[in-house]
Amino acid sequence: SDDGRLSFDEFKAYFADGILSGEELHELFHTIDTHSNDNLDTEELCEYFAQHLGEYENVLSVLEDLNITILKAMDKTKRDYQEASNLEQFVTRFLLKETLNQLQSLQSSVECAMETTEEQTRQERQDPAKPEVLSIQWPGKHSARRLQRNNSLSPNSPRFSTGWMEENGQWMTQINRLQNLIDRLEKKDLKLEPFEEEVLEENARSHIMIVQRQMSVIEEEIEEFRLALKQYVESASTQGGCLHVSIQKLPSDSRFIVYEFWENSNAWNSHLQMNYSKTFQRSNVDFLETPELMTTMLVPGKY
Repeated sequence: SDDGRLSFDEFKAYFADGILSGEELHELFHTIDTHSNDNLDTEELCEYFAQHLGEYENVLSVLEDLNITILKAMDKTKRDYQEASNLEQFVTRFLLKETLNQLQSLQSSVECAMETTEEQTRQERQDPAKPEVLSIQWPGKHSARRLQRNNSLSPNSPRFSTGWMEENGQWMTQINRLQNLIDRLEKKDLKLEPFEEEVLEENARSHIMIVQRQMSVIEEEIEEFRLALKQYVESASTQGGCLHVSIQKLPSDSRFIVYEFWENSNAWNSHLQMNYSKTFQRSNVDFLETPELMTTMLVPGKY
């Protein structure tokens, strides 16, 4: 509530991970609350986590330096890009793209580590207490992915706008096949064996970029957000590399999920540089309760 401290309800809303039970969260809260006033301030949180950083002290320090360095580079790019030569602008675009690729690669590694540690913890807990239900979604969780998938693929799920959700048979088939593949991969007894080599035609698309964007909107800003989102989707749909865009609003809260299909990663990266895309990103600063969660996946163009 922006009062400089966390009540237990606020603490639980942020730190619940779907594994710790309510009792365990309550015990952790009082362990951190060294002042014993049923509220956590910044000093108490820092003192607790500083004792357990270990190797991650270096990681977080490097990330802080990286954040500052990137912001400085972005500021210089903003000042110099327009006046640069065509060759200099090309080099800048390349460096931005390579930076983005490196950050996405790093994010994928961290998400994989998160999933592995959580799954291992669930297996080790022989008599698990009832886990506390998450009030926010963390990227990369199997449970969250299944929930979103069930909401997005159910023929009876609510539509953000009927006109926007015209189901293209080709893409719905593609999504359903991906869903079945993910379900198979989540089975522990699955054995991956060579199947059948496929030779793509020369003119076949190598990989399709699938993007999932999750946005939790401030209740009072929903109507303004809807208007901005509609303008964004209409502009994105006219781009040559855009294959499909669909939107869904979860019925339980003010969370929207946008699915975008692009011909390849280059088309997606070019789309991000367009003015309409940047305008939508800037407007989200005022509309969203929490930072947007974005997940990307490359799948063979001939799937």
